[in-house]
Amino acid sequence: MKIEQVSESVYVVAGTNVNWALVSDERGVTVVDAGYPADTPSVLKSVTEIGRDLADVAAVVVTHAHLDHIGAIPALVEQLRVPVYTGAEEVRHAKREYLQQITPVQMVQRLGTRRGIVWVGQTLRACAGHIGMSVPSAAPLDADTLAALPGGLVEVPTPGHTNGHTAYLMPSEGVLFSGDALVTGHPLLRETGLQLLPGFFNHDEAGTLASARGLGTLGAEILVPGHGQPIRRDLSDRLGEFGS
Repeated sequence: MKIEQVSESVYVVAGTNVNWALVSDERGVTVVDAGYPADTPSVLKSVTEIGRDLADVAAVVVTHAHLDHIGAIPALVEQLRVPVYTGAEEVRHAKREYLQQITPVQMVQRLGTRRGIVWVGQTLRACAGHIGMSVPSAAPLDADTLAALPGGLVEVPTPGHTNGHTAYLMPSEGVLFSGDALVTGHPLLRETGLQLLPGFFNHDEAGTLASARGLGTLGAEILVPGHGQPIRRDLSDRLGEFGS
């Protein structure tokens, strides 16, 4: 686990090949995504590492319901009784009314390279015993609820990676939580920098690209991706170049 403070209120935490974020202000802490199931102890510890108590956690907001973004939610709900919010369509995905996620066959296909072998092994260990996880308490967010949470976030629908994928903008500090709509790195990517995840991760590749391009219109100054390093310099120009 590595914690990086990227603005006055926002901390980005790198877990098992995935990020989650903590937004901490006088109202408490909003957890943005929740790592893999095996990251659960680190998610809980990260809250105390930034000087807050677990009782300060006000809610979890989820960009999308893939296993690497919902792993610690059962513990947060059971131990702290925190609400879980995501986009209205993604609620159905979180409750596993349907599943849009890399298939076992697609994972096996990654075993053709050393990079893929390492990633598959890490992923299986991070998900062990929790492949069928769902989030039955997930609820659709609305603008007023989201604005009242620590950080005062704004919903940004970004369908493509999943049908209900949702990014979040924190206008007060210019921070954009892009989830997997736009990333800066991944173990299966050869290069770092603004890009999409490999196509087999995306339910709708064209939709993912369109949503990523739309993020360039938000005027954000700091990007917190679901995978890879956050970006704090020249973000507007770099997003503009990506969208051209």
